[in-house]
Order: sequence, then structure tokens, then C-alpha cells
Amino acid sequence: MAISLAGRNLLSVADLLKEEIEEIWRIGAAQKSGEIPAEEQLAVARGRTLAMIFDKSSLRTRLGFEVAMAQLGGHGLYLAPADVRLGEREAVSDIARVLGRTADAIAARLSSHSHVEELAAAAGVPVINAMSSLEHPCQALADLFTVREHKGELSRVELAWVGDGFNVCHSLVLISAYFGVQLRVATPATYEPRAEVLVKAEKLAKESGASITLTNDPAAAVRGADVIYTDVWISAGMEDQATRRRVDFRGFQVNRGLVQQAKPDAIVLHCLPAHRGEEITDEVLDGPQCAAFDQAENRLHTQRALLTLIFR
Repeated sequence: MAISLAGRNLLSVADLLKEEIEEIWRIGAAQKSGEIPAEEQLAVARGRTLAMIFDKSSLRTRLGFEVAMAQLGGHGLYLAPADVRLGEREAVSDIARVLGRTADAIAARLSSHSHVEELAAAAGVPVINAMSSLEHPCQALADLFTVREHKGELSRVELAWVGDGFNVCHSLVLISAYFGVQLRVATPATYEPRAEVLVKAEKLAKESGASITLTNDPAAAVRGADVIYTDVWISAGMEDQATRRRVDFRGFQVNRGLVQQAKPDAIVLHCLPAHRGEEITDEVLDGPQCAAFDQAENRLHTQRALLTLIFR
């Protein structure tokens, strides 16, 4: 029986089964390579609308969803923060009901994870978490899709996360646990991933053979790794913490010296946008081991595949 995500929300990586993630990747790879012709893709979402409700600026998320909907024959409608003023101009549940009666699915990139949950509870159409304070499942789908392109079988991969154990890290921890990845998470003290995310991941890891190790030593995490992954130290909305965070994350920069601790053929990921000279150096981001721009392109391919399964 063909896998379908029709009528389903995606608020967390844990909302998907391993087989469903694999199907997203299979379709994404086939669409990317042209194995599924463009003409066939155009029929997937003909006459369908994806409403994109964002309270933060976005490049890759918006671009990926808008282009994906166009390539699937549908329409992506972007609603900027000033258009909606979520929870201020009117209740989140009221907005959800209106969107659910006029759009076929919703992609929500919101500061508050509880607002994403409220939308999903009231909309009556699929809601995709396009980033919240808790998770970024669409990013995680592109992350391991990219790792698999470069490194093959994921259960053999040693992946080092260097930075803040925040939303992107949460989704990476969960998806890594599904696929047997040997994940080492290096954060400063008090910046570790949330305990409830780790509990979920440990349950998944028992089935897959994955391991999740926490450390406060970036060099220990990176030593012998196949993949090094970092993110900004100061996410949008955290600007008031900038001075303290720059002190706390000193020593967590992904630079040439740190990369040399990994395997010679290691790749470097960054979900972008990058603060060059802060969490990553120009030399690494522009260097031959960097796969961050493959990763950015793959946001389109995995989001298009996700929408294909939602509209199937």
C-alpha cells in the first residue's frame, strides 16, 4: 500500500514513522534526479493552496515551499507577520479556522510551539511545523537526506553537533535516533537539548542502534566524525542574550582547527543563515568540505516530497 500523509500534521519529527521518512527521501531523490518527470509532478497539487503563516523572516523555508508548490502545480500563499499578527489581532484558533476553510494545508513558522499546536488543533487541514521554538522537522529531513547523499548508509555515520541544543538540534536528535546515527552533541553547559526530547530519542535509539552522547567539549564530539554540524549561537528573538551567548559559546566555533579533528573526508553542515566569523569561519563555510549549500537546496527537494505525500 502506498504511503500517504493525507490529513496528517507534522509538528515533530516523532510524528513520522521511519518508513514515512524513507518514503519522503525516496520521492525527494526521484524528483530531484528527474526520475519522476516534471510533468507528472505538476499534477500532484493542481488546484491546491498552501498557506504559509510566518512570524519570522525566512529565506530557505519560504523559498522551498513556494517553489515546491509551483512545481507541484499548486499555489503557495505567503502571509507575513504584519498580515496576521498572530494572537494579537485575533485568536490563533480563529485564524486556524479561516485558513482551514480556504487553504488545503498550512506551513507555520512561528516563535511559539504552542501556537503551532493551536493551529493544528483547530485548522482541520494538515499543519506543517516550518520551525518553532521546539523543533524544525523540515530542516531535519533535509539534513539527513544530505548526509545520506554524501555518506551513504546512515547507521555507519558519526555526526557531531557543535553549538546550541535548540530547535534544530532537537529535530536532528530525533531523526538521528530513527536511523542508527552515532550522534555526539557538544554544547556549553546549560545549553543542552531538552530532557523530554532526549527521552523520546533514547526510546527510538534502542530499536535502531543509534547512540546520543552529550558533552561540553567540541573537540571530543568532532574527533573522528564523518559530519560536523553547527548553527547560529544567537537565534532570531534572542538578540537580548547576544553578549552573554558570545561569551558562553567561545570555543565552539567550527574553524579549520576543529575540522581537522574529524575524518579527512568529513563534511560540514550549517542550516543557514550563518554568522560568518562567529559560529563558523569563512574558510570552512567556503571550503571544499562544506555541504551547507547542498543542504539548503535539499530543503526544496524534501519539502516538495513531503507535500507530495500530504496531497497524495
